[in-house]
Amino acid sequence: MASTTPQAQPAARGPRGFWMRASTLSDRALAWLCIAPTIALLLAINIFPLLWTIYLSFTNYRANQPGREIKWVGLKNYKRILGSEDIWGYMQTTASFVCTTMIIQTALGLGLALLINRNFRGHGFWTTVILIPMMLTPAVVGTFWTYIYQPQTGIFSYIVNFFADVGPLDMIGSVAMAPWAIVIVDTWMWTPYIMLLCLAGLRSIPPYLYEAAEIDRANAWQKFRYITLPRIMPFLMLAVLFRGMENVKMFDMVVELTSGGPGSVTELASINLKREAFEKWKTGYSSAFAVILFVTVFGLGSIYVKALNRVKS
Repeated sequence: MASTTPQAQPAARGPRGFWMRASTLSDRALAWLCIAPTIALLLAINIFPLLWTIYLSFTNYRANQPGREIKWVGLKNYKRILGSEDIWGYMQTTASFVCTTMIIQTALGLGLALLINRNFRGHGFWTTVILIPMMLTPAVVGTFWTYIYQPQTGIFSYIVNFFADVGPLDMIGSVAMAPWAIVIVDTWMWTPYIMLLCLAGLRSIPPYLYEAAEIDRANAWQKFRYITLPRIMPFLMLAVLFRGMENVKMFDMVVELTSGGPGSVTELASINLKREAFEKWKTGYSSAFAVILFVTVFGLGSIYVKALNRVKS
């Protein structure tokens, strides 16, 4: 007599078997299965280098001497950096550059957004033209503006002399003008980014608010002060946050323009960090410098995000 006991079916193999087994997992297990590759990639690309940099910052390691014994020096690198007047000078130069560019770009970006938000002929064309600079590579922009700033043949000197006869203007070679040369280029390149975020904020404002203001006979300034500005403030602060963090680590465009000169008047913290790490090969020392920059940006960013959350609420 044949047995009526059901026989165990062999497990399915191949892709079909994988999805059959995955369908029996809980939602939580399936979620972890999906994000596990991303987490592993994040750990490999971001977390491990950060931890390795922190470790090296407490040592005398030099990357050009891989066979040299790594000695633990404790906080020696951090004390040297925090006690160096040159380092504080580079940090001050970086802070001045960030603050100046943020003030100018925020004002210009908001003004351009208010203009572009109006309906006029060729609106799409002019919006695209304004956005072109931010689509370019910073190194290419730096090289491009190096020719524009040429005292004898550059168009910048020609334009300045058209309005005021000051003779050949050496923007890059002048100690007084070199920082402004960088500010002008960065403003030209990244003001459209702030404009784009402000424009998104303007487009999110309901039209009925302005209609109600018209009924109450509010003037243009009152509409901007009590409707436009509060509504776009989160977008504006977000733009300042992103651009501020990017400008702290500004490197390639400045290197192409001035290489930190003349002297060290435009040597930002990121440029000095590169010199210490890949020219002097003080890997442990430069790692400590990188950690200090990271903690500074992270701390200021956290404070700023809290302020942004209060504005949004």
